[in-house]
Amino acid sequence: MPSPASLLRHEVLPFLGSFAALVLGALAIDGLLHLFNLLWVGRWLGIPGTLLIIGSTAYSLRKRKLIGRGNPAQLLRWHEALAWAGSLLVLVHAGVHFNAILGWLAVGAMLVNVGSGLTGKYLLARARKRLEAARQRLRDQGLSDADSADRLYWDSLTFDIVKQWRVVHFPITLAFTVLALAHIVAIFLFWGWS
Repeated sequence: MPSPASLLRHEVLPFLGSFAALVLGALAIDGLLHLFNLLWVGRWLGIPGTLLIIGSTAYSLRKRKLIGRGNPAQLLRWHEALAWAGSLLVLVHAGVHFNAILGWLAVGAMLVNVGSGLTGKYLLARARKRLEAARQRLRDQGLSDADSADRLYWDSLTFDIVKQWRVVHFPITLAFTVLALAHIVAIFLFWGWS
């Protein structure tokens, strides 16, 4: 059983660090844009940010067998990196104008989505490590696989439930997608085209 300090160092701090780096990175970039009077750059960062987030969905498409190409483990790493980078750019974009309520709803949903994804990532990894450690401990005690399975029934059931975190992550992603699309449509409708 890991110590509370180990749990903090290996599980909680990486989660908080990823989230804090996202927010602090966005604030730093936004601050630099303001310092050098380059606010117009921030206005346009929403486009590449959105494209990166869209690119990150290849993992989800592969997982649901909607596309057949790509190594799922590699796609998961790309999903995490692209979604994080895209979210960073969208946050910088959002920092440029505070009057777009629909945009801020989309940003709020995006932050909840990122938090949900990071929670799932670290919670699932922790549950998997814990279950495998328990299995190994029982093997070391000489128990058969059947006896180990009996003893770890509730742990295995709990792990299966934790694996279903996507049931929560998917609706959050859908809410973010709908709000982001509504924001994009509103931009095109109310853009000063003339």
